[in-house]
Amino acid sequence: MLKKDKINKKIIFLLLFFTTFLYSRVINIAVAANVSYAIPSLIKEFNKLHPDTKVKVTLGSSGKLTAQISHGAPYDIFMSANMDYPNALYANKIAITKPIIYAQGGLAMLSSRVKDFSKGLDLLMDKSIKKIAIANPKTAPYGKASLEVFKNTNIYKKIKHKLVYSESVSQTVSYALRATDIGIVAKSSLYSSKMKRFKKGKHYTNIDIKYYTPIDQGLVILKKAYQNPEVKNFYDFIKSAKAKNILKDYGYILP
Repeated sequence: MLKKDKINKKIIFLLLFFTTFLYSRVINIAVAANVSYAIPSLIKEFNKLHPDTKVKVTLGSSGKLTAQISHGAPYDIFMSANMDYPNALYANKIAITKPIIYAQGGLAMLSSRVKDFSKGLDLLMDKSIKKIAIANPKTAPYGKASLEVFKNTNIYKKIKHKLVYSESVSQTVSYALRATDIGIVAKSSLYSSKMKRFKKGKHYTNIDIKYYTPIDQGLVILKKAYQNPEVKNFYDFIKSAKAKNILKDYGYILP
């Protein structure tokens, strides 16, 4: 009987060991919507170095992802579009690494139809522009930056009745192409393979960085991932030269 108990305990131990091992090979990352265009390329390059690690991605606005994390969502890494959110998680001991800026995002105006972008932001005041899509400034840093642009150029009061709010900056792209006349989107979205048919100067133009505060993208490891080497590998990769080159290819500014 004692021998049987020992065998059973050994089997249970081995099952727990292999379950833990397999689980450690899967990492869950919460990613701000603006990075949705670059993240597949980043994971592909990461898996060249770590082919046995599976990276699961949850996309959303930085504010909503932060709320999920604060309520116990099982993420290992948070890639935010704003430093305020990871800083708050770190202050509350939910993040275990000090937040770092891994890239800076930019804004652009986008329309599915050809527009006279030589007018710059004054284009938004044209009578032909009846609806302007932006991300929700309460939860999405790119939405907050969009409002900053409007206020710094003194056009907010003239166009605020035209604004249509999306949940995230990636959804703003869909709105700009299907539901509104124009949208303020993440510059990174323009580098997606799906956007090749749209041409600079005809369908989109970049918004000068002087009109808004640089959008610092923040990176932290969360407490769930304490001492998980697979998570540390991905964290280090995002800080690497290879990852920075990919981010640069998607229109990000490197800090």
